[in-house]
Amino acid sequence: MGWAVKPDRFLTGNRRWIPRWRFQPAKHIADAWQLLNKASPQEYKIVADERGEIHVRVLVSGRTGNAAEQLLPLAITLAVARAIGIDSEGEAE
Repeated sequence: MGWAVKPDRFLTGNRRWIPRWRFQPAKHIADAWQLLNKASPQEYKIVADERGEIHVRVLVSGRTGNAAEQLLPLAITLAVARAIGIDSEGEAE
């Protein structure tokens, strides 16, 4: 996202910052959508199965990230992280 990370805050640029507790994409859907939009995926797919588990597949810069979780914000966050190489677990390609 182009942000700098500090112990208790994110520096967002233009002399602005937000506290870490305010941006929590694994918990808050609005933050998860912001993360997904900033990743600029070529494509993404979100589906739920019969057990209520949410499956997210994200393609960013030719890399795929997959996640299956009970919570949509967490699934989006993990899929994006895997697609950009932060977390390799669940990576498809």
